Amino acid sequence: MRYDTIILGAGAAGMMCAAHTGGRTLVLDHAKAPGEKIRISGGGRCNFTNMYAGPENFLSANPHFCKSALSRYTQWDFIDLVARHGIAYHEKTLGQLFCDNSAKDIIAMLRDEMTKAGAELRLETTITAVTQDGSGFVVETEQHGKPATFRATNLVLATGGKSIPKMGATGLAYDIARQFGLNILPTRAGLVPFTFPDGRFKPLSGTALPVRASAGGKSFDEALLFTHRGLSGPSMLQISSYWREGEAITVNLLPDGNAFEALKAKRQTDGRRQMHTVLGHLLPARLADHLGEVWALKGNLADQSDKALQALADQLHGWEMTPAGTEGYRTAEVTLGGIDTDALSSKTMEAKTVPGLYAIGEAVDVTGWLGGFNFQWAWSSGWAAGTAIRTKHAS
Repeated sequence: MRYDTIILGAGAAGMMCAAHTGGRTLVLDHAKAPGEKIRISGGGRCNFTNMYAGPENFLSANPHFCKSALSRYTQWDFIDLVARHGIAYHEKTLGQLFCDNSAKDIIAMLRDEMTKAGAELRLETTITAVTQDGSGFVVETEQHGKPATFRATNLVLATGGKSIPKMGATGLAYDIARQFGLNILPTRAGLVPFTFPDGRFKPLSGTALPVRASAGGKSFDEALLFTHRGLSGPSMLQISSYWREGEAITVNLLPDGNAFEALKAKRQTDGRRQMHTVLGHLLPARLADHLGEVWALKGNLADQSDKALQALADQLHGWEMTPAGTEGYRTAEVTLGGIDTDALSSKTMEAKTVPGLYAIGEAVDVTGWLGGFNFQWAWSSGWAAGTAIRTKHAS
């Protein structure tokens, strides 16, 4: 069967693209339902964008690449689309926008936009081969044991990255891009919890507090959560994208306070108390007890000199530790790296050396922070490719 455009992947970017391509468009996906990552995101309510989304919120070998798409289809454009569909939403924190009801509202909205655009969706379909002939791209598939071949002038890679393989995530987009000569940058898990050996933080599992976490020259003021495997929470997920294996991370346990002054004041009022007990006034009790053991804090607070209190304050403001690793793609929200942006047009997302081949969303080496930024990249890059294809048809 012949189409103008075939889109591989019915996720956020693929559906957004299909809503804008025009012409005969076919969307193929292996899953039983479209938008699976949308469905589970944000605790089932989908953090669909961020009011403060901008190029500075994204990582890429070329930090300028995302600017064109993000400026041409902004968070406000998507918010307007959500509003037009009557989807109620709210801001949670730091500009993060969530559906009041369900993430399924966003999926339904995208399905409706695809239907209005005349796009066709085929699910539970496996891609067995992708080639080129004289007239365009040839996609060979299998659905419930039955083979089918589709042809199109344009092919869009929107199958995402390697994160969350239990949902069927693979490196398919990278394999196809590589097949057509596009460079693939090394990939790694991003927005992912850290692991530590020997159940280091197991006794603290469930303890959370606001911190300033730093790694790779970047810092984030958000919550830290201790788990039986290591460290999680927004602050850890954020810095995981900047962290490299073998490097230390730094945690400021009192980001909004002055530990030295607080300890000196406590020395005047609670001097007879044990050190770990006084720490329990500044930190969660279980964490204070743990640090008392790890840092070998002994004696009463009244017995500590200013020099000793300053040393403790420095530790509280700059607790350094080296993770054994991360939980990897199994729980990572995104994949860092991927299709080299140097191979693509920043305006159209089309491959510079392969006319008609496009790459969008997580498959591309553009990764956002936690908080709705990656969905915004899906909307912006999907819109850019879809609009470029529609414009091509019209000319």
